[in-house]
Amino acid sequence: ESLHSKITRKIRETITAFQIERRYSKDKILEMYLNVAYFGRSAYGVATAAQIYFDKAPQDLSLSECGLLVGLLRGPAYYDPFNHPSRAYGRRNLVLHQMLREDFLTEEQYAKAKAEELHLAPLEGPAGIAAHFVEHIRQRLSRNPKLRGYDLYRDGLTIYTTLDSRMQRHANRAVQEHLAEIQAKFNSQWSWQQNREILEKAIEKAIYAREEYQRAETADERARIYRDLRGRKFFVDSVKKAEQTIEVGFVALDVKTGQVLAMVGGANFKTFRYGLNHVTQIRRQPGSAFKPFVYTVAIDNGYPPSFELLNQPVTIMMADGRRWTPKNAEGTFGGKNTLREGLKYSINLISVRLVTQEISPVRQVIQYAQRMGIKSPLPPYESLAMGTGEVSPLEMTAAFNVFPNEGVYVEPTTILRIEDKDGNTLDETFPSRKEVLSKETAYIMTTMMRDVVDGGTGLRVRNFFHLPAAGKTGTTQEFADAWFVGFTPHISAGVWVGFDDKQVHFTDWDGQGGRAAAPLWGRFMKYVYEDPKIDLPLEYFEKPESVIADSICAETKKLAAEYCPEKSLEYFTSKSLPPKCDIHTTPQPKKKRESTISF
Repeated sequence: ESLHSKITRKIRETITAFQIERRYSKDKILEMYLNVAYFGRSAYGVATAAQIYFDKAPQDLSLSECGLLVGLLRGPAYYDPFNHPSRAYGRRNLVLHQMLREDFLTEEQYAKAKAEELHLAPLEGPAGIAAHFVEHIRQRLSRNPKLRGYDLYRDGLTIYTTLDSRMQRHANRAVQEHLAEIQAKFNSQWSWQQNREILEKAIEKAIYAREEYQRAETADERARIYRDLRGRKFFVDSVKKAEQTIEVGFVALDVKTGQVLAMVGGANFKTFRYGLNHVTQIRRQPGSAFKPFVYTVAIDNGYPPSFELLNQPVTIMMADGRRWTPKNAEGTFGGKNTLREGLKYSINLISVRLVTQEISPVRQVIQYAQRMGIKSPLPPYESLAMGTGEVSPLEMTAAFNVFPNEGVYVEPTTILRIEDKDGNTLDETFPSRKEVLSKETAYIMTTMMRDVVDGGTGLRVRNFFHLPAAGKTGTTQEFADAWFVGFTPHISAGVWVGFDDKQVHFTDWDGQGGRAAAPLWGRFMKYVYEDPKIDLPLEYFEKPESVIADSICAETKKLAAEYCPEKSLEYFTSKSLPPKCDIHTTPQPKKKRESTISF
């Protein structure tokens, strides 16, 4: 908006304000405002808000309930009583105190209203089965320049979105079932006595965020508010509950079109309408879920999945002079492992050696990841091989979608078309498509991630889903974040599970991506593929003709000869095809020579 437009708009608003004040009384203006104001959770107008929050008509509201609704006007999401009860109560108390100060209340009325504990109505609300998706759409519409001048709520616009309601219900079910299991287990293991420091910091942060604390004019007043809140069991319990709630971000995309088919942005997807969307609004370290980008560079640079690297400790000098000695998750190491084994079992030392030995240089890993859809900034250090850059679940899922889509990146979309009340098209989405990998590399990487699901760290997917699938688990340091991002020939989906407070972690190995995230993904796919109304056909990942499938010798990792005792199937491009095994050339194999083969 230009400066001239801003000035013109301000002048018009001023003239309109004068006309309204001349024509209507202040009570009438307030009445008109309250009939259209936004109270959060799709509630426009005080009558709707009273119904949604308290299941009452406005005239039946208590003084305390009225105070809470008025308090919501300043920030409906920030003071949401379902997700932030302590903030909502604090804001209500401030409204009541202002009424007392202006002599609208007696001391007795004020004390009674302040002491009243509110009982919120069970909430389903008009956002329906996809609350976070609806809010995501609303935010996108509010930023769309083609809708300037339109009222999103009153001008009769028709919005066509990509959401598949059947898949959304399956996503909701999978999230609800999975979180119920892992939350109960976490609650039984988590002890606030052992994590007192985290609780103290959380309580202080919650108090400092309270408006009455921020508005306090003296140190004595702030100390009084601090003591009062610390002594309120309801307040402390609400902080504890928020801190130890396991959060989730889940999103599913159509492989070919990139359309968002389902989105669950948080654990409280039923009643929590407009809070943090853990699909689009968080950035967290993906851990080992980032490794496919490292391996993609190696495969694209001509290394076969059978290429071996030492699974041995390595020490790296950091830019600040410190030494970094990465370890495998369980602290073990061994001899050699192939790239396929390194990805299947998520061996950290193999990933690190890929970047330190310039097989997958860090600069190239960043370039590939960005080409494939990662928009978040990535640190140009060797630790990136273990997923130390912060990314969102949506961009990770969109980037993984390149593999089943034969190397083509499709920008994820949520809105198809916008029409006015007369059916005229105001805007239409045509997602950008770009080839970022060869079909050969995309397919070979898919076969490697199939192994992750069929016998590697993602094996728990198979507790629920048994059709063709591929993906990668991710676990960050001290089990802070758990990931699983994967795909079938039809759907790509990503799962993040963790906590809003980064100080709170899972307590043990149950926080691994293979345990805390992969089963949720498996449940979703099971429900979708078993749904006769969706009726997805059985399909397999299609091998390009240019990809060579051949047997290799289990000992030498070269193309198998007639007399190799153990063989396995492997996939190659023409430039990564290894030579024939030269050890097992006769029925009595020669002693293995010590030699080094470069590919």
